[in-house]
Amino acid sequence: MGVNVFPAASGGTSYSSQPPASASSVLLDGQLVTASSISTSVTGTGAPWLLYANGAGTTTITIAGTPYTVTAGSTVGTSAYTGSQSVTVSTNGVGTANPTPFVTSAMPSRSSWSSVAYGNGYYVAVQKSGTTAGAYSTDGINWTASTMPSSINWNGVTYGNGYFVAVAGINATTNRGAYSTNGTTWTLSTMPSNSQWQSVAYGLISGTPYFVAVAVGPTGLTTTNAGYSTDGINWTASTMAISDYWYSVTYGNGYFVAIANGGTDGAYSTDGINWTSSTLPSSRNWQAVTYGNGKFVAIVTGSTVGAYSTNGSSWTASTMPSGSWQSVGYGNGYFVAATGGPSTVSAYSSNGTTWTSSTMPSSANWGGVAYGNGKFVAVGDSGTASTSGAYYAFPPLPVAYGIYNGATVRA
Repeated sequence: MGVNVFPAASGGTSYSSQPPASASSVLLDGQLVTASSISTSVTGTGAPWLLYANGAGTTTITIAGTPYTVTAGSTVGTSAYTGSQSVTVSTNGVGTANPTPFVTSAMPSRSSWSSVAYGNGYYVAVQKSGTTAGAYSTDGINWTASTMPSSINWNGVTYGNGYFVAVAGINATTNRGAYSTNGTTWTLSTMPSNSQWQSVAYGLISGTPYFVAVAVGPTGLTTTNAGYSTDGINWTASTMAISDYWYSVTYGNGYFVAIANGGTDGAYSTDGINWTSSTLPSSRNWQAVTYGNGKFVAIVTGSTVGAYSTNGSSWTASTMPSGSWQSVGYGNGYFVAATGGPSTVSAYSSNGTTWTSSTMPSSANWGGVAYGNGKFVAVGDSGTASTSGAYYAFPPLPVAYGIYNGATVRA
């Protein structure tokens, strides 16, 4: 956008494309290009302010705690302000566009899509059955089938260090892993034990990349089996601190954190190899865990109980909306959870502790939810391929904004 010289008494320049003609001076303006928000202070001179924004979506300009919604290309007036006032201009994030409602998208088949991940410009999903058993998308809306290297129950997928890595459960030999550089062509890998691998996560520990996987026992019983890999291809066995049904693992802030289904067992690791037990707030069917905004957040199937932790070792109970919670993900300032059932119930939270109910576009067993490139993407099984996917797209950057003094009224 070009620079507009603003003919005001104070002098000044405007980077907004359409500064309001009735303004008397420039107070603040610029563009959100790589960040979704900016916070600063602006000094008022006793005149009302004029707020301008022009982007692909709605912008929120918050002045001294009061939010003003500015639709694209519009100008909004405020009351008069005197002295220094806190100002936040934000889009694509908290306070501007809650991640609801989701929009239906079509998956390549109606099979039970169990997990989804984003990386390197691709959304990649895996499913629990079928000969293709995989899918990829460059926009989170339009999907193409891919062929996994074995027709088994692929339960989890993650991305890190240039690789998509998937792990599988029942109906397989020890070759229950796979890796791909693009999410379209896959190669089998051998997991460190004959277990029902449920979940895999990626994290960087002291500059070394680690993929970490957790499992249920080979015959559906409890287990201490776990595994780690520094390349997503070659795996080494590790041992959980206690035997249980380990369902989900995530990484954040230097910790791998895992939860078990059917009790109070959790675990954390600072190196992806050695694990320490932790205790969740109540004995429940803990289903999934994710990390974001300084918190680990865990959800439960068939309960309003949730939990959060800042370190993966000490957990605090929270209250979810009613639902059979199946999956949870984090991105762009929000946690998003979806249910099984099948169900249309979902929820979102900006802090991982207080949740707001929302609705998915179709009734499905929503097995996975992930964020990437401005979108939340959910996958599941609704009974038909055409309604087994969903997405929410945040309003995109860039946004031009401006805050101007209105006309000064003299007696």
